Formats: sequence, structure tokens, C-alpha cells
Amino acid sequence: MNHASSVLRRPARGFTLIELLVVIAIIAVLIALLLPAVQAAREAARRAQCINNMKQLGLALHNYHSAANTFPPGGLVASCNNNLWGAWSAQSMLMPYLEQQQVFNSLNFWCETQNNSNGGQAMNLSIIATKINAFLCPSSPPPPANAQFPNGSTVNGTTYFLPGNSYFFSTGSSVMWRGDAGATFSGSPCVPNGLFNVGGAGYGVRDVQDGTSNTIAAGEWRIGDFNDFQNSIQDVVGNSNYGDWQATSRDLISPYGNMPLGSPGVQVALNQCAQSWNSKSGSFGTNGQRSWNGRSWQIGLYGYTLGNVVVPPNSPYPYCEFWSTNSDWDAGGFIGLSSFHSGGANVVMADGSVRFLKSSIAYPTLWALGSRSQGEVISSDSY
Repeated sequence: MNHASSVLRRPARGFTLIELLVVIAIIAVLIALLLPAVQAAREAARRAQCINNMKQLGLALHNYHSAANTFPPGGLVASCNNNLWGAWSAQSMLMPYLEQQQVFNSLNFWCETQNNSNGGQAMNLSIIATKINAFLCPSSPPPPANAQFPNGSTVNGTTYFLPGNSYFFSTGSSVMWRGDAGATFSGSPCVPNGLFNVGGAGYGVRDVQDGTSNTIAAGEWRIGDFNDFQNSIQDVVGNSNYGDWQATSRDLISPYGNMPLGSPGVQVALNQCAQSWNSKSGSFGTNGQRSWNGRSWQIGLYGYTLGNVVVPPNSPYPYCEFWSTNSDWDAGGFIGLSSFHSGGANVVMADGSVRFLKSSIAYPTLWALGSRSQGEVISSDSY
């Protein structure tokens, strides 16, 4: 019997329970430290894609302008019924310049996009349900997968779902939306002070007298959660007090519909909207509000493809339209800048550049950036 075999072997030592728990705790702490960095990196990537989408919009606007010597109208009225409600959006007309020529060729612009009384929605449904990646910011959740079109979402046995839209074209620092011949106050034209409206002619670079680098053309917003029973800041409440703007109808056609002239009514109206939202006493939907914002890209109306820049990004106030019944969004109001980015939202300027507007931007500065030709002089360091 040799000496080596006579030596007693010591059993292998394992981890104790306390040591194992310590290791797990260290790993958990490391994950907790790394997770915010990973999330921040992911959001940075989503934000970069969002900015790229908006740069595409700016480029598409100028390619359209090169071809037509004007920017597209915010709402092109269809020939079949000459109705502002259901007018075709600027997004629809930009399709060829967003590598969506096939979608554009398939759209029937002769009839309006929403009301099925003339078959407009039915004849276009399979096309307007197309998700356009250039219209979707990755930071904003899209509409729920089961969100269907209003006024009929099934054609020939196929059901179509809302595609979503994260970007709006701006009517300016204005609560108005109409630009047609009926948009008059005391016999004189009274239209939004921005680059886009519904029913009016399109504006060109020649009309941007405040400078294309100082005028907002488009912005981003949060797509609604489509749950009227859940309070979300991007919900839209109804407010019937349009007299605050010295207007006689929900269209808010009044000189006071443009800022800064109408500034005294802004805070009053925002407080009314917040009260309706908090108490669920608004005039929209089954719960006093609607959560439809950004549901589709084809309709030239507030909440679909049009917005304004009256209130700074990510405002603590809800969206609001001045309409006293449970109808669609063919009314004036506050629907504008919001995002899931921290501290503000992106905008496309009329020169095609993309800038980030902070939530802390002053109201007068925002209003000056919204208007196209009111003569405001602002410097880039003011925002």
C-alpha cells in the first residue's frame, strides 16, 4: 500500500446558500444598473428613427413643392360631394415622394375618405389600411391590432384595421382649421396662420414670409390608446365654450383663433378642457373623451393628420376640440405636439430641417414659429 493512496481525500467544497444568495444579489444589482442604460440606448435608436422619418417628410414636402410650386393642401376636398369632412390629407398626396407610388396610384381621390354614403371609404379601404412606416414613430405605440375603421371596416368579407399616424401637418399657432371660401369673419377671409388648412389652396415657399427656417411645417404626437375609459393625456375632450374665441361656431373662425391675438382665451380654454378630462364630463365619446388621436393617415382633419402648435410639447393639459355633440373631429381646438421622448417633441421646419422643441418653450416663441407670415422675429437661441 503506497503512501499516496493512504492519504485521505478531502471532499470538494461547494457554494453555501449565503454565498449563492450574495452572487444573485450582485447580479441583480448589476442588471438594475445596466437596465436604464439599455433602455436609454433603445430609446435613442427609436428617437433616431423617428427623426429620420420626419426628415423624409421634410424632403417629400420639398420634392412635392419642386413639382407643383406649392406645398400640398392640408385637406383636399373630394369631387363626389365637395365636403370638408373626409377631405384627403397632405400625407395622401405625398405618397409618391415617400416611395409609395403604388399606394398613391391605388387611391381614388374622386370621392371622400370616410363617409360610406358615397362609397368613398369602401372603395379605398384596402389601401388606406396600409401601414406606412414613414408615418410611425417607434417611440409611440401603434393603434391596437384590433382597432377597426369607423363607418364600416369590412369589405367583401375582409376586415381592415387602422394603420396609425404619428405625424401631423401644422395649421400654425391657430385653433382654426378651415381655409375654404366659407372661412370668413365679418365678410373677410379668416384662415389659420400656418402652412396647412382644409379646403384652401396650398401655400408655397413664397408665402412663408417669416422664413422657412423659422416656420413649423409638421410635428409629432402620441397615438391614442383607443380606450375611452382610461385617462391618457393624448385623449381628446369636447368643449362647447367656443365663445371664448368670439366665434359663432365650432370651426372657431375668428381673428382670435390665431395667436397671439387670441392668447387671452388660451389658458381659460385649457383649464376648461382639463376640468372636463378630470371629471369625465366632456362631450365626446361614452366616457366624456375620445382616444382616437393619430388613428389613420388619409383624412385631412384635426386628430387624424392635422394639428397645431398653440400649446408646448407634452403639455399637462389634454387635447381638446370645441364641439358640443358626440360627432367627428371637424372642429377647431387644441391638438398638437406630444411625444414619448423625454423633454419635448420633434418638428419639421418649412425648410425641411428637423428640430427638437423643449417642453419649456415659451408660448410666444412657439406661436411665432407656428405662423408663416405674421412678421415675428425670433432667434434660434430662444428655443
